[in-house]
Amino acid sequence: MDFSPILAYALDWANLLLRWAHVITAIAWVGSSFYFVWLDNTLTKPQDAALRDKGVGGELWAVHGGGFYNPQKYLGAPPKLPEHLHWFYWESYSTWLTGFALFTVLYLFNAGTFLIDQSVHNWKPVAAIHAALGFLAGFWLIYDLICRTLGRGPNGDKVVGGAIFVVVVFASWLACQLFAGRAAFLLVGAMMATAMSANVFFWIIPGQRKVVAAMRAGEPVDPVHGQRGKQRSVHNTYFTLPVLFAMLSNHYSFTWSHPQNWLVLILMMFAGAAIRQFFVMRHGYKLGRNGNPLPYALVGVAVIVGAIVWMRPAPVATPVVNAPVSGAASADKNGASSQNDFKAVQAVLEQRCYMCHGEQVQMKNLRLDSPDSVKQHAQAIYQQAVVQKLMPMNNATGITDAERALIGKWFEAGAATGP
Repeated sequence: MDFSPILAYALDWANLLLRWAHVITAIAWVGSSFYFVWLDNTLTKPQDAALRDKGVGGELWAVHGGGFYNPQKYLGAPPKLPEHLHWFYWESYSTWLTGFALFTVLYLFNAGTFLIDQSVHNWKPVAAIHAALGFLAGFWLIYDLICRTLGRGPNGDKVVGGAIFVVVVFASWLACQLFAGRAAFLLVGAMMATAMSANVFFWIIPGQRKVVAAMRAGEPVDPVHGQRGKQRSVHNTYFTLPVLFAMLSNHYSFTWSHPQNWLVLILMMFAGAAIRQFFVMRHGYKLGRNGNPLPYALVGVAVIVGAIVWMRPAPVATPVVNAPVSGAASADKNGASSQNDFKAVQAVLEQRCYMCHGEQVQMKNLRLDSPDSVKQHAQAIYQQAVVQKLMPMNNATGITDAERALIGKWFEAGAATGP
């Protein structure tokens, strides 16, 4: 008995549920990160002398969901720490764990299909898997080394930022030389997200725990923990939008299939970081604390517009349409033409698609070896194979542009599967 359809079905469910969990936890992590950056930039000096005497350096009054909230930030240690402190770390850990599980199920488990594009780099799945994992671990080790060794001195943060930018550019270029474009974009996002979560796990939370322990013991607090935690937290803030673009780009093949795809990735991530800087500075600017953040937003938008213009497709000549034939001859001709068009499309599907969507294997629970099924899923076939060019995955079966155009012509003519 062949259990491959059941296995494919189970993997589809695992993919769906892990992706759902990953998106939920990522929303929680990114949302809390955005909130605390906004909070830091919006707090105002308390008017109440009693609050200032307690060490409160900033407060905020807000209304939400019918209730009033009054967050307060202490410049140093509060007079007494409460027994219960809320720690923001499970959002980060859960996002990374679900993301890595999804990456394993989708990309590592099917490395030959998802990681490898033989026209880019022809290697064995085992080697591609090890290289992909090496990107995740290697970027964290290099990034962490940069932060620990170059972050000293008055210009330390700028030196660190410049060095990290160079590493990200090189890693993006290298990933696009080794992996399928879709996988390369995702992998760059995953390596940066791994560094973000590692920052929380290895530096931010351990440093905060040491600070809290010292405060409870009545001992002086070493300021280095706050400095390190702040540095890594700032990096996480600017990584956020670039990572989100890299993760979402797999749905838009015109980005990762571009001949200079690594440059597309760098430009879009740079634009995301610039726009993030605008939002970081925006609320502080309203309170007179920062310079005008608008230039950062304009730079980000200009880079995106520039990429759109640069990547625009060349115009295609409009094909000449033959004059229609009238009467019964027209009906006969059109019927024969529709049937011939489908036979040509069916030949393409048989050669390029049946191995994953045929009698033996039905990935995504989809069969294309039946005219009825092809008719039912014509819209999806057109979108995936012609519009987005996502299928076949990494063009593993070598479908040609002419064959894609043939499918497009068939769909636009009504997607007929019979006379």
